[in-house]
Amino acid sequence: MVMMATAAAKLACRSVWKLYGARGGDVFRHGRIPDEAMLASPDVITAVRDVSLEVNAGEIFVIMGLSGSGKSTLVRCMSRLVEPSAGQILFNGSDLLAASPREMIEIRRHRMGMVFQHFALLPHLSVLGNVGFPLEVQGVPRGKRDARAREMVELVGLAGREADYPHQLSGGQQQRVGIARSLAVEPELWFLDEPFSALDPLIRREMQDEFMRLQGTLHKTIVFITHDFDEAIRLADRIAIMKDGRIEQTGTPEDLVMRPATPYVAEFTRDVPKGKVLTVAAIMAPDLVAAADGEVRGDARIAAVAARLREATAPVAVVDGEGRRVGTLTRDAVADVMLRG
Repeated sequence: MVMMATAAAKLACRSVWKLYGARGGDVFRHGRIPDEAMLASPDVITAVRDVSLEVNAGEIFVIMGLSGSGKSTLVRCMSRLVEPSAGQILFNGSDLLAASPREMIEIRRHRMGMVFQHFALLPHLSVLGNVGFPLEVQGVPRGKRDARAREMVELVGLAGREADYPHQLSGGQQQRVGIARSLAVEPELWFLDEPFSALDPLIRREMQDEFMRLQGTLHKTIVFITHDFDEAIRLADRIAIMKDGRIEQTGTPEDLVMRPATPYVAEFTRDVPKGKVLTVAAIMAPDLVAAADGEVRGDARIAAVAARLREATAPVAVVDGEGRRVGTLTRDAVADVMLRG
């Protein structure tokens, strides 16, 4: 792998395309750039269209879109489970499309973790056996892989269930096993494709909480697919919204809701409660009051601090990550967002 990226991103896509159909493989022959007439052919199906994005080390990057928007295909292109038709996929600066099949197998085994909507647990293996299976494939000795698997089982809150089989577990517990299995190889990059969408709402919320707890401990670089904006808001550092294979806009949840770049993004985010996406820093007053009734973080969501402000007898101090006061938050400012948006 010889092509080096200039950006310091953990993962980057540069003009990535994926075309299907009877003539999909012909479009990029001889270095041609496809025009609208070529893409409009009934023999060409455009799944991913000229996508460029970067995922920074340690961030949760969420890809959203309606069914058929291309988000799952894009993630499979990122790991070369699906071969892109054109473009570059840069992992730590090296082009994955220049890697041999053998190199890609090693990268997936040792440096990437994957969790999909369907847990795909092996029914004849116990929890411990399922979690340790990727290590067995790597040839890790039994004692070492069992020790690592036990660590991961405990990390996801299933200590004591190591000998159980998948049919003895609830859906949420099975998903925890899938997560533990993907973490067993200590991946640098973690792909999750709608991992919680098959779960009941209460279990889904529990798994989101568990996911955030794990990320707070592990600080992985994560590409997470969901069609649920509430889930994206809870989890994402940044979000990319896809439509018809394109990236419509990439930004923080606040960027997308307050500053939509296209009419589609505006419509996609129209009904999102502003209190869920706006941060305290967005509505605080810059002046500092002497008699503040407690403090809140500037990066906290408005909805998360609304109850705190309801009980406050005076404005609340806003602090940054180092605890330094940077502004003041009033009850009226919070009420404006919560009641009128």
